[in-house]
Amino acid sequence: MASSRTGAPRIAVLISGRGSNMMSLIEAAAVPGFPGEIACVISNRPDAHGLNRAQACNIPVRAIDHMLFRDEAGKPDRAAFDAALDAALEAEEIDFVCLAGFMRLLTPGFTRKWQGRMINIHPALLPSFKGLHTHERALAEGVKIHGCTVHFVTPEMDVGPIIMQAAVPVLEGDTPEALGARVLRQEHVIYPAALRLVCEGRTRIDGSVVRVDEFELDAHALVVPPAAVG
Repeated sequence: MASSRTGAPRIAVLISGRGSNMMSLIEAAAVPGFPGEIACVISNRPDAHGLNRAQACNIPVRAIDHMLFRDEAGKPDRAAFDAALDAALEAEEIDFVCLAGFMRLLTPGFTRKWQGRMINIHPALLPSFKGLHTHERALAEGVKIHGCTVHFVTPEMDVGPIIMQAAVPVLEGDTPEALGARVLRQEHVIYPAALRLVCEGRTRIDGSVVRVDEFELDAHALVVPPAAVG
């Protein structure tokens, strides 16, 4: 979707914690010629360290505390939280949404509204190892290749059409922390690259598959779709 205004598409980054991938997106978008601008960072946790990091980069921030949204019985009201989140995105005139360690399950209604305009980074090579604790599970299963995936978000968790993946080797004696650090370095490479493709309109969803125009990426990993690797 092209921006409804003149200028670059406006991007919101949703976080829940330290904002490691958020910072990779902010840094990429600050480079002249990037086809989008980080317009705001939103967290469901008011104490998220990533909010301070975004403010230090002069990015507007919002905190929408999910704990405040309860139904009449006092139970968590996901729909009410998502409605508040959607209102904030609309108020900021957002074109694309990036989930970057956003630890909330979004309701189907919210996801359908933003489908094709919302992407996520997952620390595994989907469709393997959906959900949490991906590095521990990869080691337990004895896989030899692990990695990360950028995908469009759909109502079903960790299932959306894949935009880009990067693979790293699983080494003898790896710990979840060591493997996770190796994967994270590649997350910081492919998430900004995938966001660039989306902002430039070079991704097309064809059923469950994303068709991507040619591009170049300087990365030291196996990256799919094929890229010029430095």
